[in-house]
Amino acid sequence: MTENVKINRGLKGIYFERCGVSDIDGSKGELSYRGYSIHDLATKSTFEEVSYLLIYGELPTPAELADFDAKLKAARVLPAPVLDIIASCKDGHPMDVLRTAVSALAALEPDSHKVGEEAFIGNGIRLTSQVPMIIAAHEALRNGRAPVAADPDLSHAANWLWMLKGEKPSADAARLADVDFILHAEHGSNASSFAARVTIGTETNLHGGIVTALSTLAGPAHGGAAEDVMKMVQEIGKPENAAAYVKAKRSAREAVTGFGHRVYRKEDPRARHMRDGVKQLGDEMGAPEWYEILQAVVDAMQPYARHGLNVNVDFYSGVIYQLHGIPMDLYVPIFAIGRMPGWIIQCIEQQRQNILIRPLTLYNGPEPRAYIPMSERG
Repeated sequence: MTENVKINRGLKGIYFERCGVSDIDGSKGELSYRGYSIHDLATKSTFEEVSYLLIYGELPTPAELADFDAKLKAARVLPAPVLDIIASCKDGHPMDVLRTAVSALAALEPDSHKVGEEAFIGNGIRLTSQVPMIIAAHEALRNGRAPVAADPDLSHAANWLWMLKGEKPSADAARLADVDFILHAEHGSNASSFAARVTIGTETNLHGGIVTALSTLAGPAHGGAAEDVMKMVQEIGKPENAAAYVKAKRSAREAVTGFGHRVYRKEDPRARHMRDGVKQLGDEMGAPEWYEILQAVVDAMQPYARHGLNVNVDFYSGVIYQLHGIPMDLYVPIFAIGRMPGWIIQCIEQQRQNILIRPLTLYNGPEPRAYIPMSERG
């Protein structure tokens, strides 16, 4: 009977639920949030506005956005014991520290145990502000500095750069960070969002779902592409070396990092906005060579585009972080900052019509056999 069961490894091509948040058309290379093109959102909106759209389903009015922004800014605070925990494990990987700190928040903040949509939204807004604070505080403490206090006059993205570096970012740098967060805010049933939904399916609280999502994002097969691209760029060194690098990789049947995507067959629609940002920031900071190396790799990979090996959003993100002087082990935590509203709404949608997610595995172990007593095992 089991020989006719079809196994879809990795659940590839399986629809497990309906979702009214992001629409991805991989064959056309299109992405929208709540019906709005990612191109319009990336060029016309802010991260705060997009977060509101994802969580509440509609673009906010000026009054609604002001209220939402005020809530985000009011939540820019960490309990003192969380800072103590961060300090005690400051030598750990930033993703481990972030996950540990979010888990600690669940134990330290009484509201974290509340469930229901209103509680999820309240806790989600608070966590959206706390996650970048945790990352910035850890970066300061592991380098022997005191954490930088949040600035209530700055936007979410600008405040993140301020807390991380201790200096006010330029308007262009803050806007580029804002766009980066928008582009990473939501992406359907990716590994971390699906994992969060599995957790919420057990009727736990939002913090539990976010801890699960962070644990899943930490794996290099999901969140590590930007870091790998930066390592590739450093290995290539100069634009004129890109063609030989790509040729060697393809001859060895090895992947070229930053190309191809589990969903998209055309170019990742988010990539163009990061591409423009790399060029602009590179020129601003007097380091145009990083952009030139990336584009040389794109040119060398052009013959493989027809096979679906097109550039993805992470191809450009790592160089942007490098231009800011951000350590490579912070690239995945930055991804988490942007993905927070997506995780929150995925958890909310799972809770609205909850069902325990419990797929099956097809047994392929030994046939039934007799138990052998210990005295007879030799």
